[in-house]
Parts: sequence; structure tokens; C-alpha cells
Amino acid sequence: MHFGLTDEQEMIVSTVRNFVEREIYPHEAMVERTGEVPPELAQEIKQKVIDLGFYACNFPQEVGGAGLSHLEFTLVERELGRGSMALTHFFGRPQNILMACKGDQRDRYLMPAVRGERMDALAMTEPGAGSDVRGMSCSAIRDGGDWVVNGSKHFISGAEHADFFIVFVATGVDDTPKGPKKRITAFLVDRGTPGFEVRTGYRSVSHRGYQNCVLDFDNCRLPDSQVLGEVDGGFEVMNTWLYATRLTVAAFCVGRARRCFDLAVTYAAERRQFGQQIGKFQGVGFQIADMITEIDAADWLTLAGAWRLDEGLPANREIASAKLYASEMLARVTDATLQIHGGMGLMDDYPIERFWRDARVERIWDGTSEIQRHIISRDLLRPLGA
Repeated sequence: MHFGLTDEQEMIVSTVRNFVEREIYPHEAMVERTGEVPPELAQEIKQKVIDLGFYACNFPQEVGGAGLSHLEFTLVERELGRGSMALTHFFGRPQNILMACKGDQRDRYLMPAVRGERMDALAMTEPGAGSDVRGMSCSAIRDGGDWVVNGSKHFISGAEHADFFIVFVATGVDDTPKGPKKRITAFLVDRGTPGFEVRTGYRSVSHRGYQNCVLDFDNCRLPDSQVLGEVDGGFEVMNTWLYATRLTVAAFCVGRARRCFDLAVTYAAERRQFGQQIGKFQGVGFQIADMITEIDAADWLTLAGAWRLDEGLPANREIASAKLYASEMLARVTDATLQIHGGMGLMDDYPIERFWRDARVERIWDGTSEIQRHIISRDLLRPLGA
């Protein structure tokens, strides 16, 4: 691994960072206050990203994307992590799983998503099945030539803006020595399909404006043409395209932590108590030292995972390590930043209390810290027969 960025990669970093500072930062307070992104602002951000040539930059050039490597896309996500997630959502990174589209699906879903004409949302989590994907109860059964879907999904991010959804449902059960094992299939579901409803979800203290929704299916009929991948092949498309999404969470956490760190260092250098800058006190200075050490460690863990993907090397454990460490690091950094600011850190005059609240969800979504530890330990112990 080369420990340095090329000129092109440096350009990517500076372009995205400048965009976030210029187009995202000015609107953050409004989104935090109202809890929503005005449609005209969303469209404006999307169009500027398209004009910049970065929309769907996570897709290969042959389908109209920028063709960035895993490492380069991780750098993009790291810089986007500095800004409000509700606003950077419109920077436009459709789900890579759409590369599994075949035939007519490419013209109806993949290509419009890459061009920014249609937006997607991924639906997997259920009230009774979060980390336990095979525990999902939302199911589809055959009826003639169609599938009839019943059940619900919740915590679906970006659903309020989505034109279509990538939904994972149970399509059968196999008896195994370890008990019943559900078969999972991915479906493409258009907004407005009869029997399918998108409704407002729960109010979250993290990432205001980046809403979550509930999806309800009531005898929703879907033809075979809406199956993404193969029937009962949901885990295959999931494992092929989705497991690397944990890298985007890790990268986001690194970018957000660096923004917090900048605020902490500046405040420690300017704020005076007992006749000197507070950064000169060990109690503050040592916190600063610990913060940058942890941020750099998380950064390199994340970039190393992306590099392994680009090299075609196994990366599951490394990605889990990056997601685990970066998300827990962000919690410590935001807390330390707030502590350095004292009482003002809790006031909404500063964005710090928002960063502190936002950081909490990173240890939960895209696989909890406990799931990441399970992945890491399993990878280490299985070869030894444990």
C-alpha cells in the first residue's frame, strides 16, 4: 500500500471538501431547525453535483458513473462526512447493488439512478429483525405468475425522496440441521405500486432532516421482472454489493471527527483561562493528542480496507474493524470536543451538540458494534476450528 495520494486523488479530496464547505455548511442550521430539506434545495444540490461530474461517482464508467476506485470513493465519503447527512444525501450515491440489474431493469432503474433521474432506497430492516436478517417476517408467496408481498420494513433512510426501493423479503424456508433457514429475495418496488405504502417513521435525535420511514406491504403484487438477481438469491446480491457499505460509515465517521477536531483545536488555542490558552493545560492538550491519534488510526484502517478491495484481497474483517473503530472513535472525539468547549458545547450556537447527537447512531446502523466484533472474531477463529 502506498501511503500517499496521487495528484488526482488530492484533487478529488479538495473538490469534494470545497463543495461541502460552500454548498452544504450554509444550510445546516436551517435543516437542523426544521428537520427537513426543501425540495428546491435538494434539486439544486443534486444538479450542482451532476454539473461537477460527481453524481453516481461510485459506479463504473460503462454505465455513466465516474468509475472511481474503492479507495477514491472512500475519500469522497470521508469529505462528505464533514457535512449534514440530510444534505449530502443529494450528492448522489445510488446503491451499488443496482449493478445486479439485468435486461429491462437496467433501463428502468440502473441508468436513471446513475443519471440522477430517479432515486433509490434500500429496505432490509424490520421491527423484529435488525441485525438478524434471516429473522425477517416480511414475505412474498407465489400466486399465479406474481409474488404477493406482505409485511413491513422500518428505519428506511432516504425513503421520503425515493422513486423506487430495493426490498429484501423472505420467499421460502429450508429445513437445516440447525433449524429452519429462510430464503431471501431482493425485489425492485416502485413508489405508487398498489398495496405498497411509504409513511413517516420515527423522530430521531441523530441526523435531523435525514429521515427514516416505514414501508408497509398489503397484498402487494410484483411480477418476476421485479426480482433483482435470482429468486432466493438475496444473500448473494447482498454479499456481492452491500458489505462494503460499512466502509462508507467508517469514512463518514473519520470526516466528521476531523471537522470536530478542527473546532476543538481552534477553541483550545483561543479560549483563555487562568491567564493562558486552555490548550496549554495538560488536561486539554492531552485530549487533543489522543483525538488526532485515534482519528489518524481510524483513517488508515478505513483506507486500508478500501485498498484491499481494489487489490482483490479479502477485506471483510478489515472493513468490520474500520467500521467498529471509526464509529466508536467518533463518539469519543465528539464527546471530547464538547468537553473542551465546556457549557457552550451544549448550546446550539455551535454545531458540536449536533455532532455529539449524530455520532450515536453510527455504532448501530450498517451493523452494530457487536455485529462487527462478531465478524472479526469469527474470521480469526474459524480457520482454527473454533
